[in-house]
Amino acid sequence: MAKKQKKQVEEKPYKKPIIKKRKPNRSIAGDIALYVFLVLVALIMAFPIIYAVSSALKPLDELFKFPPRIFAQHPTLDNFSDLFVTMGKSWVTFSRYLFNTVFITFVGTAGHLIIASMGAFVLAKYEFPGNEAFFKLVTVAMMFTGYVTQIPNYLILNKLGWIDTYWSIIIPAFASPMGLFLMKQFMEGLPTSLIEAAKIDGANEWRVFYQIVMPNVKPAWMTLIIFSVQALWNNKASTYIYSEERKTLVYALQQIQAGGIARTGQGAAVLVVVMVVPILIFVFSESQILETMASSGLKD
Repeated sequence: MAKKQKKQVEEKPYKKPIIKKRKPNRSIAGDIALYVFLVLVALIMAFPIIYAVSSALKPLDELFKFPPRIFAQHPTLDNFSDLFVTMGKSWVTFSRYLFNTVFITFVGTAGHLIIASMGAFVLAKYEFPGNEAFFKLVTVAMMFTGYVTQIPNYLILNKLGWIDTYWSIIIPAFASPMGLFLMKQFMEGLPTSLIEAAKIDGANEWRVFYQIVMPNVKPAWMTLIIFSVQALWNNKASTYIYSEERKTLVYALQQIQAGGIARTGQGAAVLVVVMVVPILIFVFSESQILETMASSGLKD
């Protein structure tokens, strides 16, 4: 009797569960209105970039037309060629200005990332006397702009003999509180059990840091790289660097831009050259920024 019941249970056909599709809360008209609104916001945000690029492609007579037009009627690259000709006449070559900017940006960003990440790892995952007080000090330091700290920084750098050197820009970039705050807040969401498991498997502190922690906080340090590159690339460094051969590209281009009406076209080209690198870095890292704003997938 028990065998017959068992056989009947086994022969019972399997019913696939019915999954109800979730109906959207908005109507079709609501979706269309939302997309139209997003398109309008995107156009408003993209307008300054489009206008700057269009102005750089306008000949000189179109730049002074009134009312001004958004797009160039006769696009040309003369403004860019004139800009490079003007830069070529300087006794410091364009490549030298470019090297100065790239070197300061690369070294400053790399150092800032390494120091901020290591400091944030210790503050987020270890307890030691003064831990909370130190982080509060970092938070307070974010309230002061560069204009407030410029004189103390200058006095310190002068005592160290770093005025008129690359290090006057690079070293202060290492200690920017924004990076430490960002990395610490993100690392706090990293499960402590993951770190403990790695230590049980025999990993030392350095291996845990660069093989476990850093890959899992990639969105945070990608965002940090974007902020740091934008700050250093656009830094004129005129306060701390006086020698022409050590000046940055942005400083040299802005001097051309201030040359008067005759250099209006070159000034428009300067604006495009200055903003192209930060925009490209932001575009290629957009998904990482959005992921940073959301929560991490790892939880305790």
